[in-house]
Amino acid sequence: MNVFQDRLAALSLEEILPRITAPGTAVSMQARLRMASYLSGMEKSLGGLAPMLFHWLDICNELDPRAPRKAVVICCADHGVAAEGVSAYPQETTLEMVRNYTIRQGAAANAFAACAGARLLVNDMGIAADTSDVPALFQTRIADGTKNMAEGLAMTREQAVDSIKVGLLIADSLAAQGFDWFLPGEMGIANTTASAAIAAVACHKSPEEVTGRGTNISDERLKKKVGVVRRALQVNQPDTEDAIDILAKVGGFEFGCIAGIILGAALHHKLVILDGANCGAAALIAWKLAPASTAYTMASHLGSEKSHRYMLETLGLRPFLHLDLRLGEAIGSSIASNILESLLASWHVLLQGSSEEMGRYTLFQLLHEHGFGDLDITAFPQVEVDKDALVDHCEMREEEVHLTDKTFDFYLNTMPTPDKEAMAACKARIDNLTKPVDSLGCLEQIATELSGCTGVERPELAMSRTALLYFTEKEDVPPALTRMMATQAAYAGMKLAIAHLDCEKGAQAAFDFGREESERYATMNELIALAADEVGDDPRGTMDSALRKALLREDGTLRYAADDFLAHVPERYQPAVSTLLGAMIAAAHNGAMVLLDSEAVQIVARYAMKIAPELCAYLLPVQPQLVDLGALLPGLTAGYGLQILRASLFMLNHMKTFEEARVSVASDGPGAKRQHR
Repeated sequence: MNVFQDRLAALSLEEILPRITAPGTAVSMQARLRMASYLSGMEKSLGGLAPMLFHWLDICNELDPRAPRKAVVICCADHGVAAEGVSAYPQETTLEMVRNYTIRQGAAANAFAACAGARLLVNDMGIAADTSDVPALFQTRIADGTKNMAEGLAMTREQAVDSIKVGLLIADSLAAQGFDWFLPGEMGIANTTASAAIAAVACHKSPEEVTGRGTNISDERLKKKVGVVRRALQVNQPDTEDAIDILAKVGGFEFGCIAGIILGAALHHKLVILDGANCGAAALIAWKLAPASTAYTMASHLGSEKSHRYMLETLGLRPFLHLDLRLGEAIGSSIASNILESLLASWHVLLQGSSEEMGRYTLFQLLHEHGFGDLDITAFPQVEVDKDALVDHCEMREEEVHLTDKTFDFYLNTMPTPDKEAMAACKARIDNLTKPVDSLGCLEQIATELSGCTGVERPELAMSRTALLYFTEKEDVPPALTRMMATQAAYAGMKLAIAHLDCEKGAQAAFDFGREESERYATMNELIALAADEVGDDPRGTMDSALRKALLREDGTLRYAADDFLAHVPERYQPAVSTLLGAMIAAAHNGAMVLLDSEAVQIVARYAMKIAPELCAYLLPVQPQLVDLGALLPGLTAGYGLQILRASLFMLNHMKTFEEARVSVASDGPGAKRQHR
């Protein structure tokens, strides 16, 4: 026996599992009181953000934790069921991708771990090939792949237990090294066949209900895959009440390892951010072994695999990202970790008090000292920055504004169109990155659209060239809200500008104000995020519901024609709507992509696109299309949209093609026609 095997033998699940208990709630109770005192009623407008924050505070048992250290762990193993032809890729792709992770470093896991500021670890749980020459690969092999579960047991019960123990050891090691958030992922050809079988057993669903396309296979191969899952269940008859039996009969070594990581995280009070369906299958195994382990997990996104929805429902977890992902390399969890970290940064700043003035340098120093973001405060000399306010303030000009049809004609007749050649080149490269075709869903679409806006095949958005433009009629914005928006902007690298709207000057002046300010910022920035405040003392969400009722039909379609809708906007919202309309048109006219913050902003954008269809390529809605958190505080949703956009560009600029990474291309489904090597 080697040292590793000795450590496995020394572990006892029977001794470990009873020690896993749910975290206490004392810290979150204290945090709720502090948040209510700082935000003075606005805390309800955080939507699903507050429970996410409180969840981590209870897990780590700290009111003001430092920025988390993150680890992405990619567990790799082969599956005997691959012999049934259920994937679009050959089995040797598993080893090729492991080399891509460790040598060529051009896989999705590499790109998104870098985007999240996480350390990437890759372990061999059972690759059906010699990996002794692969550098930086942790050797935790159980066997040379599982057996074909369509013909019998995937693994022995002892192997299933050992795979879980490996995960426990990994969690122990990560905790000892000071990591706080674990982001597991996996690689193994045919593993979605195994996860579908696990879901069928644990969620009490039929093979048809839980079996998806995996690597984007054809209809014919999907039909075969459903049959293979059915045969595996019939041959093995897994015991629904016995997690080890389920894992041994229809699972995979990487699922056992991830289940062990979840159990180990629970023991050490760390957070596991789950990714897609394969992580969900592992979480089901962990949940059946220790139900309290789920309290140390967080769902990131709802993936495209049919089983994923049922898994999360069974676990009682709610995803908040909707990115149409079908790849299990910690993609959604990496993006989710950045969103949660930015929320923690805002919380840290709030805890410092919200009454006194704060300059930009002070804010950056607060974040830097607590480890948040990649902030270089040396780039902000104190003698210069202390003179600056936390945000830029913009005021409407005093003189009366008279707009003519020529103003509108100028913008509408000279609106730029996306660069189709750049978009086609960008899309062709994305198709040939080392992943199943279309597996990164919305991220692929966003990168392609930004390519069209910039005219560059592989755009590299400088975060220093982004701005959040927040329109409000209030002279004084509550300090706590200003700090939250400023922190979100600082974390994402955006400038924050508060544009003060004088509603008494009328709709024309409001349109011109939005146009002028947006044009001013769009000439200096590649991306503008637009947010709007409520009118008067209205509760958050009032403008959303008012515009929804006035301008949309019950089925959500637009109620009025483009040239008529402004007449139907309630009078009290006409200045705000006019301002937003002017800002969108001017930003797009200058070639800037526009992030849309709230439902009200999105409704205005939909009418703007009817006025000028070219706008469609420049406007990016965020909530609930991409992020579903119900957050109503201005600027937060746009900030999270920027995190998603940033992730899409990490994909485009950090991943390598099949040719560059020497990885096999698809032989089935749409990938067989669009991927080349």
